[in-house]
Amino acid sequence: MTNIIAKPFLKWAGGKTQIINEIESRLPSIVNKKKFTYIEPFVGSGAILFWMLDRFPNLENAVINDVNTDLTNCYISIKQDVDNIIEILFNLQNEYFLLEDKEEEKKEYYYKKRTLFNTRNSDQTTQSALFIFLNRTCFNGLYRVNRKNEFNVPMGRYKKPLICNQENLKLVAEILQRVKILNGDYAESLSYAKKNTLFYFDPPYKPLNETSSFTSYAKDKFNDAEQIRLKEFCANLDKLNHRWILSNSDVKGSNPDNNFFDDLYADFNIYRVNARRSISANASKRKKLTELLITNFTDEYAKII
Repeated sequence: MTNIIAKPFLKWAGGKTQIINEIESRLPSIVNKKKFTYIEPFVGSGAILFWMLDRFPNLENAVINDVNTDLTNCYISIKQDVDNIIEILFNLQNEYFLLEDKEEEKKEYYYKKRTLFNTRNSDQTTQSALFIFLNRTCFNGLYRVNRKNEFNVPMGRYKKPLICNQENLKLVAEILQRVKILNGDYAESLSYAKKNTLFYFDPPYKPLNETSSFTSYAKDKFNDAEQIRLKEFCANLDKLNHRWILSNSDVKGSNPDNNFFDDLYADFNIYRVNARRSISANASKRKKLTELLITNFTDEYAKII
C-alpha cells in the first residue's frame, strides 16, 4: 500500500515542494542522530515541515512559527478543531459549487466572504475556515494584505476548486499533534533550540525586480534591512553551533551585478538550485529560475535507501 502522508493544505507563493530533493541532499548529519529538533521560523504552507515529519521518525521536537497570525491560527485550529473546520469548509464548498455557472453571484459570494474574513469578528475556527476558502478560490493562492492588514486578493478563475480536502486535513491535524506552533518574530524561536537542532528559513523572498514584489505578506514589509537582520540571526546561530538552511531568491541570476546575497552570506555556503515560480498570472512567464540554498555546514547526512 502507498503511504499516504499529510501535504500542504494551502496554495502558497514560493512553496518548497519543488525543491525538497535539493534540500534533502544538503541536510546536516544531525538528522541521523537518535533525536533532533527541527525549527521552521517562516512556516508558510509547511511543505518542508510535513516532509521532515514523515521522513525522520527520530525528529523529537518540531517547532513552527510565522508572523502571520491568520496563518498560525489556521494551523492551531486544524490541530485542535479539525472536525468543525471540515464541516464549515464542506458547507462553503457546496455553496460555492452551486454558483458554478452564475459568475456574478459567485463573485458576490467570494467578496462577501472576503469582507467577513477582514472584519475578524468570527470565532477562530470559522476565521480559519474562511482563510482556507479564500486561499483555494483567490487568484493563484496568493496571500497579500494592505497596511490595514486586510486581505485584498481578487477572486481566481477556478471552476470547481477543491476547497474541503477532508482526508488531508485529518492527516494534517494528526501530524500537528507533534508540533509546537508559535506566532511572532522569527528570533523568538531560538529559545526552543536544543543540542541537535536544524533550522530551516524560508523568509519572504527579496524581489527580483520592482514589479515582482509580493512581500506584502504581512502589514510590515520584509525589506533589505530585514534580510540583513536575518543574516545576523543566522550568524549568531552559527556561533551557538546550530545548523541551518536558508532559501531565498537568486537576484544575481536576474541581474549579474546584484551581489546582495553573495556578499551578505559570503562566510557561508551558497548553492544555486533550479526552481519554477508559479506566481505570475502569465503562464509563459513561469520560467525556470535559480534560487538560493544557503547553509552553515558541509556535513551532508548519509542517505538511507
